[in-house]
Amino acid sequence: MPGYFEEIEIGRVVSLGAAGLSPKAVEAFTEAFAPGWDVSLGAPDAMIYSIWAKLDLEASSSWPQTKRLAVDALRWARNPPAGELLRGRMTVMGKDQVGDDKGIVIAQHDLLDEAGRLVFSCLTRSVFACKRD
Repeated sequence: MPGYFEEIEIGRVVSLGAAGLSPKAVEAFTEAFAPGWDVSLGAPDAMIYSIWAKLDLEASSSWPQTKRLAVDALRWARNPPAGELLRGRMTVMGKDQVGDDKGIVIAQHDLLDEAGRLVFSCLTRSVFACKRD
């Protein structure tokens, strides 16, 4: 779990947890938010993004991250079938201090399927608080 800005190391990989694609959830999501999507093609892109956003929110809720500035370079690599377990991870790519009390952290986020194949990735820029002495 990332700590304060000074404690974050470039190259660090952090688990964001896992989420299953239950057949009921895929069907309900598709009906509500992706009408016309053929569920035999796997989970729709919007659901994949939603799963990443949920895992990211849950994982980062206790971090000293004060703001998400951007989510860029979104990439969908595949649409996993219902029943698949997706795992999230974040890799710190860079950081830049922007004052005495905060810094920006650039990270790549990935969702992987059970076989370790890439399902979704994106880059984020977030503000993290510095440690107060």
